[in-house]
Amino acid sequence: MAESPPIPAPAAPPARTGAPTHAPHGRPLALQLLAAAEALGQVMAGRGLDRALDRVADAERPGVQALAYEALRRWGAARWMLGRLAERRPAPALGHLLTTALALSQPGSGAPLFAPHTVVDQAVEAARRLGGAAAARFANAVLRRAQREADHWAAELAADVTARTNLPPWWWSRLVADWGLPTAEAIAAAGRQRPPMVLRVNRRRSSVDAVIRQLAAEGVEAIALGAEAVHLPKPAPVQRLAGFAEGWWSVQDLAAQAAAPLLLDATGERPAVPAGARVLDACAAPGGKTAHLLERQDLTLTAIDRDPQRVTRIQDTLRRLGLTARVACADAGTPADWWDGQPFDAILLDAPCTASGVVRRHPDIPWLRREADVGALAREQDRLLAALWPLLAPGGRLLFVTCSVFRDEGSRRIDSFLQRCPDARPLPGAPPPGHRLPVRDNDPGAPPAGDGFFYALVEKN
Repeated sequence: MAESPPIPAPAAPPARTGAPTHAPHGRPLALQLLAAAEALGQVMAGRGLDRALDRVADAERPGVQALAYEALRRWGAARWMLGRLAERRPAPALGHLLTTALALSQPGSGAPLFAPHTVVDQAVEAARRLGGAAAARFANAVLRRAQREADHWAAELAADVTARTNLPPWWWSRLVADWGLPTAEAIAAAGRQRPPMVLRVNRRRSSVDAVIRQLAAEGVEAIALGAEAVHLPKPAPVQRLAGFAEGWWSVQDLAAQAAAPLLLDATGERPAVPAGARVLDACAAPGGKTAHLLERQDLTLTAIDRDPQRVTRIQDTLRRLGLTARVACADAGTPADWWDGQPFDAILLDAPCTASGVVRRHPDIPWLRREADVGALAREQDRLLAALWPLLAPGGRLLFVTCSVFRDEGSRRIDSFLQRCPDARPLPGAPPPGHRLPVRDNDPGAPPAGDGFFYALVEKN
């Protein structure tokens, strides 16, 4: 998908409940808090977190990134608290530091990265480095008061939409309108959780059983989720796990893994997409779904994306996994620039969207999006559908995908498309078009909830 940040988010450092003052790699936590706060200040100014972290040295980035991700999951409440607790408006850099510290020192989803009192102590030291003794005294007063008065502010905080949901008011209103209040609450709560780590096994090089055995030999717990997926209850850095460099597996959310089988497998009376079929993966970066298609079937596959840097990621992904495709840097919506005139048997359109379904994986998204983006991206989805449909052979199938929970980027888009195209219809026997919400099943034995996606498989008459 062209518009969402790369997946996955990094694993957090181990939880610390004592009083250590050094984050991973031996760097003082105060300095990592300063770096995280600077990056989050850039996010609030409109820059994506991944790019905001580019200034952080490679050796220090995992720890800083983990702090920034965790702070963003409670940013709305922390910003609200700062507004209530600070007697005066702090300078922007100090304000971002205090908001980061408030977020990290409050209860969240899972074990804290550091004990709250450790965060407070190190945030005060960070404030001293930032603005001297006066800044340190101000930070100490605000953060100590937050700890003392947390219960006092709880009811008022819960009454504020952004503080409670960690979402902008327009986003929350759209969720309620689309899904109703209880489901909207569940979606918002899911966005404040740390994401599960799920691996997709490359069936050309390994198997679920073999990957689980190898990880177990390294002391890593892994649980099979069907024939291709493995869940790691305790996330771990990708590069440190056996099999990544060898191309045995990739990290891919369970919901995202539905795309390849939906497009390729037999459906009702319709046979599977045959070996050698011409398949297009439009908006293919970073290449996870491209690779999954090729892992499942021998295809003549074209993968395109209009971002040169992300096209490089597609190539790197395929190389690591030992797969081959034609990869091109182009706009999928202008086929005249890249299409050879031969129709495709199947098309995967993982269209640009708000990425509202992957908030837990990319918690900067709600703070970067604006309400007008929904309409603009919906128009882009319409443009891509209109441009790619003529490229599909009669009897071929197109899978329309967005990682969004907004109906304007899912059900309403495909309904509009089907009304405009009389030669298009939902593929008989396939699951009907629908949203997959990032909400866990109540069954305690159910797999972890996948990200929020919309899927619609349509056939050309």
